[in-house]
This record gives sequence, structure tokens and C-alpha cells, in this order.
Amino acid sequence: MQQRVAVIGIIIENRSSIDELNHIISEYSDYVIGRMGIPYRKRGISIICLSVEAPQDIISGLSGKIGRLEGISAKTAYSNNFFE
Repeated sequence: MQQRVAVIGIIIENRSSIDELNHIISEYSDYVIGRMGIPYRKRGISIICLSVEAPQDIISGLSGKIGRLEGISAKTAYSNNFFE
């Protein structure tokens, strides 16, 4: 199955959803390349950059689950290349 590399940008405005977010990310840990988190204390938010490699439907499912969490928004940028 063809795989794609993508970056999911996540902004957390509701800290009470963090445990659920971490649970979702751990469910998809086989696809995670890396994760960078930045607490932006001045604005009371956190920013996570999640790099993944997976089939497009897996990436879409992960991003969709994250985006449905209360107080969390997620956007995905895909590479143009497909990998075997």
C-alpha cells in the first residue's frame, strides 16, 4: 500500500483534552516519525507538530480524531510523493 509523509499541526487551547490527545497519538505510534511540542505560555496554548508516514486514509483518520477533540484544532499538510 502506498504511503505518504505528512505533518499534522495541532493547537491546544483546552488543556483538559491533552490526555485524550496523547491516547490517540499513542494508538497511531507505529506511523509517527517524530513529535515536537511547544508550550506557548504567554498565550496559554500549546503547539504540537506531528510528523507521520502512513497510507493517506490512516493519516486522515488520525487528523480527524484529533480535530474532533474539544479545544483542539488540527491541520494536515501532505508531501506530494508516494512511497512503497
